[in-house]
Amino acid sequence: MRAVVYRGPHQVEVTDVPDARVEQPTDVLVRITTTNICGSDLHMYEGRTSVEEGTVFGHENMGVVEEVGSAVTRIRVGDRVSVPFNIACGTCRNCLQGWTSFCLRTNPAEGMAGAAYGYANMGPYDGGQAEVLRVPYGDVNLLRLPEGTDHENDFTMLSDIFPTGWHGTELARMAEGDDVAVFGAGPVGLMAAHSAMIRGASRVFVVDKEPDRLRLAESIGAVAVDLSAGDPVEQIVDATDGRGTDCGVEAVGYQAHDASGEEHPELVLDNLVAVVRATGGIGVVGVYLPEDPGARDEAARQGRIGFDYGTFFMKGQHMGTGQAPVMRYNRQLRDLVVAGRATPSFIVSHELPLEDAADGYARFDAREDGWTKVLLHPGA
Repeated sequence: MRAVVYRGPHQVEVTDVPDARVEQPTDVLVRITTTNICGSDLHMYEGRTSVEEGTVFGHENMGVVEEVGSAVTRIRVGDRVSVPFNIACGTCRNCLQGWTSFCLRTNPAEGMAGAAYGYANMGPYDGGQAEVLRVPYGDVNLLRLPEGTDHENDFTMLSDIFPTGWHGTELARMAEGDDVAVFGAGPVGLMAAHSAMIRGASRVFVVDKEPDRLRLAESIGAVAVDLSAGDPVEQIVDATDGRGTDCGVEAVGYQAHDASGEEHPELVLDNLVAVVRATGGIGVVGVYLPEDPGARDEAARQGRIGFDYGTFFMKGQHMGTGQAPVMRYNRQLRDLVVAGRATPSFIVSHELPLEDAADGYARFDAREDGWTKVLLHPGA
């Protein structure tokens, strides 16, 4: 089958790989209809992780069930499904408590809880930027979708970025009527802003410097804050009459940089500590890693990010972090889409056949104007 394979920094290739197959009785094979290039894929693409050459990328996947293992009882051939990026066993302590993003059984790497498709340090699982994906524990890990092709571009966001954006607002303990600051207007940041609006935020301030992304934030009623026009903290504090926001979401991660392009991994954390009011909450869903070989100093290379913890403590703020447990949210978010309350597809800019993936990666990584979210269709 055809798949997107990592060949080294800034190099991916669409090539033939061994066909996905049922390996365990609980496996399900899904023929992929839509798979997305995620902003977090770019960390690997740029060589900023320990991902191995030859890895098949792709953790944002949906499609139609083609084959099921002998122990699968809930999912049937022909089901249209969304595939959460978390690979969960469904029975360990964390899974039973709803933390499927920190499954204790599916990642064999020592000290690592949680597994995912086609991602560095997240287990030995091929990704879904391919014609077919093997899904372990299929009865646990698949969400059924309405038959047909309606809402394809909305439903494809259910595997990761829509639940992740929603999770950011949950980690921040957002409440109705809150003012919310979202740093980063990439796909996850825009999903966090969309989630906050759906959940009844008074105002959502979205910080970025890319005009196309800021226009998308404004299109859903958020307030665009251009960090290249001045200190974003000052802009938001002025807009809130000096109060700051009630909570905030970090949707940038360890490659945060200032308006000039210089990296400061602590920058967004510092800005959120400054802009969120005393006792307010911060939800961190931008990716941070235990090791960053490309960091500019030794501490950051070891995953040690020195942010303004003293002010964070003195303001009595709280912070939640970590990858989203997709299954905690995806059913409700699916139903919001069906009801017309949520339209996460507003961020989609390009739909490409799988064979054009290398070009899509290059353009998305270069932040070319208008390239805000790239979907790949293996069947095209």
